[in-house]
Order: sequence, then C-alpha cells, then structure tokens
Amino acid sequence: MGLSMSSQGKTYLKFGAATAVILILLSYLAYTGVQDSKSYYVTIKELHKMGDGAYSKRLRVAGNVQPGSIHRTGTHVQFVLVEQDQNLAVDYTGAEAPPDTFKDESQALADGNFGRDGVFHAKQLQAKCASKYAPQQPGAPGAAPSGAPAKSVSQVQSSNASRVD
Repeated sequence: MGLSMSSQGKTYLKFGAATAVILILLSYLAYTGVQDSKSYYVTIKELHKMGDGAYSKRLRVAGNVQPGSIHRTGTHVQFVLVEQDQNLAVDYTGAEAPPDTFKDESQALADGNFGRDGVFHAKQLQAKCASKYAPQQPGAPGAAPSGAPAKSVSQVQSSNASRVD
C-alpha cells in the first residue's frame, strides 16, 4: 500500500490551502481596518489626564473655538478649543478646508492624535455655528412676540394639519 496521494487529492489540498490563505488575509485586513478607523471620544480634561496612553490612540475632542485663536494658511488651520476651564491647541492639516461654520465661538469636533508637543493634530474637523443653535433673544428678528410663547414643532404641524385649503 503506497503513501502517495492521488492527483485529485493534491488538487483539493492546494485549493484548501489557497482558500485558507485568502481567509486569513481577509480577516487580517478587516481587523486592521477596524483598528485604524476606531476613535475614542474624550473631553479635554480627560485627554490631559490620559498620560502616555493619549499618544498612541486616535481620539475625538470637542469644545468651543476660542475667539481670536484661528490662524489659517490654505487648508492648514491652527486654533484653540476651550471646554470649561481647559484649553487645547489644535493643528488641523486635513485635505479639505474647514467647514464654513468653523468660526470663533463655534462648537468644533477634532479627530486625530495628541502629540508629545502638547498639540492635538487633527485630520478631520467638524463644526456647527454657535449662533444658529443658540436660543433666540426676545425682540430679535424671527422671535415670538413677548406675550405669546413660541410654538413647538408639533404645535405648528398640528395647526397646519387642521387648516382646510
């Protein structure tokens, strides 16, 4: 009785080995892709308390843009985020220019890495205009008259639905 394999057995073995290599490679690529895209949201205070752990992770930090701190050079922007009594210098070097809503006192979310130089190096930047989301002041254009409370969205929708055209 010989120990040699049939040619069909060798073909199955080669096919099985190739399939195993492909599955291992795809698993590795999926794992590293998830690791690269994973980011942790931290406050500025938490970032300052993280120690050496802050330097090796991809992080997201939010705060308000300190007035007068924005310095632009093309798509490169340097500014300071403020949260409560904490400040964080941010250096944004993304491929796109910051959004139009990125202004003094706007809320901003920076995504990147914290450097040993004490500066947060952002690759992505999101912002929303502070004035757009602030409550309206009485007497401001578009504000409800002082004697009548402002209507909620559901009150407006129900009053529009009850109208007969």
